[in-house]
Amino acid sequence: MYVCSCFGVTEKQVKQHADAGACTPRQIASACKAGTDCGSCVRRIQAILGRGNCPRRELVDQGMPALATELVEPVVPVAELGEAARLREAA
Repeated sequence: MYVCSCFGVTEKQVKQHADAGACTPRQIASACKAGTDCGSCVRRIQAILGRGNCPRRELVDQGMPALATELVEPVVPVAELGEAARLREAA
């Protein structure tokens, strides 16, 4: 079913972008343009996203990109970098 008729974006596509980390209609718009023309689909996008927990909201709150397509380089937690990285981090 189409969510955005202006750009031919389906509900399945919106859900795929949400699964990839898009938590807001603005992030969906950045990913596929849905909601950027007439705006009539924004409420439907909000309903699809729901008001639940956003798994990447912590990243956004820290000023980091929420969508994988926004990453310039992979973010690796310090715990996974090894002892040398922890020592460098502590210095």
